[in-house]
Amino acid sequence: MVWSEYIVSDKDILLGKPTIKGTRISIELVLELLSNGWTEEMIYKSYPQLTQVHLLAIFSYLKECVQQELFFPLGKIA
Repeated sequence: MVWSEYIVSDKDILLGKPTIKGTRISIELVLELLSNGWTEEMIYKSYPQLTQVHLLAIFSYLKECVQQELFFPLGKIA
């Protein structure tokens, strides 16, 4: 999966937040929906321009961010 074919960052769209190419749907929004219990089906129904390929691109992008240590370190877990 080459996520850069599906995810872009443009300073004129949502202040440069990563978005799905050709939309104003941010990666942050999709992750927020998933973390709030939305299913893939719910996302596709509410945002019909998104496909499974877009979700796979988001996860591929996040995997690469973590591999490159582009994340906020977590505090110690007690």
